[in-house]
Amino acid sequence: MSGGVGWLGTGKMGTALAARLLEAGHQVSVWNRTASKTGPLVRRGADAVTQPRDLATCRIVFTTVGGDTDLEQVVTGHNGILAGATRPAIIVDCSTVSAEASATVRAAAAEAGVAFLAAPVSGNPGVVTSGGACIVASGPSAAYDEAKPLLDCLAGTVVPAGPGEGARVVKLAHNLYLGVMAQALAEVTSLAEHAGVRRADFLEFLGGTVLGSRWISARAGALATRDYTPTFTLDMLRKDLSLGTSAAGALGVPLPLAAAVEQLAAMASGQGHGDQDLLALAELQPAPQISEGVHHEHP
Repeated sequence: MSGGVGWLGTGKMGTALAARLLEAGHQVSVWNRTASKTGPLVRRGADAVTQPRDLATCRIVFTTVGGDTDLEQVVTGHNGILAGATRPAIIVDCSTVSAEASATVRAAAAEAGVAFLAAPVSGNPGVVTSGGACIVASGPSAAYDEAKPLLDCLAGTVVPAGPGEGARVVKLAHNLYLGVMAQALAEVTSLAEHAGVRRADFLEFLGGTVLGSRWISARAGALATRDYTPTFTLDMLRKDLSLGTSAAGALGVPLPLAAAVEQLAAMASGQGHGDQDLLALAELQPAPQISEGVHHEHP
């Protein structure tokens, strides 16, 4: 077994995360279904392998994939990480998937003698690159302790969430809150705009109050100009809202606001905004009947 680190899934998020390990001096081997996407990491010193099972020579393998089926396939599939006689000591999954899929993969890993950590990430690739991401991790405490130095390379905040699937629920709760917050921001901004206040002015005011946040400060410019260049797409939000409300249903927890936003996100996606940023929720608000340039004078 190699002392290096394996990384499976080199989309935008996976590339940003793995790059931080390379910058910290770690030896990293990478695999992606579309092999060309490993190029940026290979040019920075990573080694590319031809199938997921080749990463099993690494002691710790990270995964960043798109959903439940992808995770199960790359871990337990025909050429998955667990397919060969050699297995890693620890698999760390940084994807956002359901607790059910995570538990299934965890059980398969345990049967193969491999520890499994659920370690979803909060933050887009730009936030990851700047060191501002947050990770919540759940799984065996010994595996968490061993992986913690690597997790600290990936994110500025790393928090444990117990031995089971707590990390999955924490990440889904985070994204439920994100969706509700984005919808609320779209609504109150629309109200101010209909009263003749410019979006930018309202958002500057809100950002300066006790209700302001780093997220509002970071996204106010895009909302003010209706720039929906994706950082986290509406369709990705829809997936997480669905996972979150399903988890809440299984636990008997009512989430009426999140359920409403899930329906609104579906409406916005149906109108063609699915591949745009989640702020495109604002496009469901009616356009004001006044000129954009008309606004109340300062007293």
